[in-house]
Amino acid sequence: MTFVAKPQWQPSDERIKNAIVTDFMSWLEKEGKVTVDDFASLHRWSVEQIAEFWSSAWDYLGVIGAKGGHAFTRNDGDIKTSKWFGDARVNFAENLLRYRGSEEALVFWSEKGREKAFSRDLLYAEVSRLSQALRAQGVRPGDRVAGLMPNMPEAIIAMLATSAIGAVWSSASPDFGVQGILDRFGQISPKVLIAPDSYDYNLKNHDVLGKVRDVAGQIPSIEKVVIVSWAGKTLDLTGIEQASDYRDFVAPYSPGEIDFSRQSFDHPLFIMFSSGTTGAPKCIVHRAGGALMKQLVEHRFHGDLKEGDRLFYFTTCGWMMWNWFAAGLACGATLICYDGSPFAGSPTVLFDLAEQEKVTHFGTSPKYLDTLKKSGESPVLKYSLPTLRTIYSTGSPLLPEAFDFVYNNVKKDVQLASIAGGTDILGCFMLGNPIGPVYRGEIQTPALGCAVAAFDDTGKPVAKDRGELVCTEPFPSMPLCFWDDEDGSRYHKAYFARFKNIWTHGDFLEVTPNGGLVIHGRSDATLNPGGVRIGTAEIYRQVERLEEIREAIVVGQNWDGDVRVVLFVILQAEVASLDEGLIKKIKTAIRTGCTPRHVPAKVVAVSDIPRTRSGKITELAVRDIINGREVGNKEALANPEALDLYRNIPALQEE
Repeated sequence: MTFVAKPQWQPSDERIKNAIVTDFMSWLEKEGKVTVDDFASLHRWSVEQIAEFWSSAWDYLGVIGAKGGHAFTRNDGDIKTSKWFGDARVNFAENLLRYRGSEEALVFWSEKGREKAFSRDLLYAEVSRLSQALRAQGVRPGDRVAGLMPNMPEAIIAMLATSAIGAVWSSASPDFGVQGILDRFGQISPKVLIAPDSYDYNLKNHDVLGKVRDVAGQIPSIEKVVIVSWAGKTLDLTGIEQASDYRDFVAPYSPGEIDFSRQSFDHPLFIMFSSGTTGAPKCIVHRAGGALMKQLVEHRFHGDLKEGDRLFYFTTCGWMMWNWFAAGLACGATLICYDGSPFAGSPTVLFDLAEQEKVTHFGTSPKYLDTLKKSGESPVLKYSLPTLRTIYSTGSPLLPEAFDFVYNNVKKDVQLASIAGGTDILGCFMLGNPIGPVYRGEIQTPALGCAVAAFDDTGKPVAKDRGELVCTEPFPSMPLCFWDDEDGSRYHKAYFARFKNIWTHGDFLEVTPNGGLVIHGRSDATLNPGGVRIGTAEIYRQVERLEEIREAIVVGQNWDGDVRVVLFVILQAEVASLDEGLIKKIKTAIRTGCTPRHVPAKVVAVSDIPRTRSGKITELAVRDIINGREVGNKEALANPEALDLYRNIPALQEE
């Protein structure tokens, strides 16, 4: 008899009936396109008839622009060059600013609480003024505008003003060091740099002007530096020759109707950056139409994000989730922006925000949920969160215990949507299904329009085991190109070198009997002891259950002609040391919960774990260090000094 797991959550009949995707399925039938009766059958149709799906999505979602007559032209010789909406003319900002009126479009919270709000009309007016100022500065379609910004309203305004012109927006977080900024913006030759004078983090103010002076002097293409005052004070811009206060920059211009520059579907919109932990960051160019279509489908059909909803995601402007979050404006949602530490002043400050702002969609990370869990917090005891319908989580695999924590300690009647994708596709390969059940430890569904599968090493689909996450058909938010990659060789090597004409994402994927999905960590950080491929998430799942362990990172060390598993752990403050008894407990938990092959040969205590600036642990960087290789780009790390903890560890020189 086959065991069928019981869902942790199921949508009510009313929720299913009122879901956008339910209406979309009815619309498809009325239009004579297809009859589907559930999300799974809709997904099958969306990947079997990709041209019809994306064309129908354009029509149903009411994309503003000229669609043209050709939704998709496939290139069988090289699917990444397949053509989407070849006759279309569209502007990203025009679609995000389609809603007008006095309703709130943006709300900004700092660590001190609510700071300001922008109505839809005020947001439109500010974008109008800044776009005029940028045009007067000489910014034209295709020019780059770089933002070194906190997650504040001016960052959204600057992105929209840039894209309204048809220029290309690229952003990074202001906590980057000078070299990290140069490694990114130095490659793309921006004409304008927009930055704050400072920002707050963990109740401390951090200067940015010093970095801006250094950066502006080393990127010759920068003709203008626009400085936003973080606290509204008068700015001292001495030493930055081409600098203006943001207020002075837009002062000559009155709000008016925006002249949106409609460009081709493939016109560049964003330049995103890879983490860069193994070399200079790759500059990934995303097309305006692809980003718009992918994010609209994800927000509307997968997230059920409706006009009047209130969307929050804890993110920085250096992470693709900021771009994803900003696209919520195209649905008529209010964006709740927060900048600062998620634990500033209170471990539950983000739930203060969620309750006070009546958030309907709350975005976070597994690390945040795990920190709350291990600190003994139970938000359900303090917050009712009556409007909250969906909790998003991404950044790393969401373990089953985190599902338990959310349903036991945050809210029982909520859709927990673990989502996974990346900077590479400016969206998700798998995410939530608002009309389907949530099973413990599983992502609900592959993304509509994405032919997601798990492949073995020979390129064959895996039926009952984990395999390489691939996408076998093209999709609109594939990168347009890599910057300065004229022959496309770096683009090809990144995603298409392993399986011909098939996108390989670099994650381990398992498809469950429920039709759900589980990510087992990065395949390029895969452990391979004795030739057996092991995903790192399997080990984390066991270790993070232990009360003594605050956090862990596991990597492979080359040893005696093979690879051995090394586990580094950060102990809880009250745990005196990593003694033999605790090591035995850790190994037993891994052996019992996984297999003997998962058991680390070495368990070592450390005080810190290196992370990217978006908060992800960097297994590859640690692996390189313990194998005697230098990390190619330390500026990609938020805490590069942590790498020194992993050098010359005596225990790693022993059998």
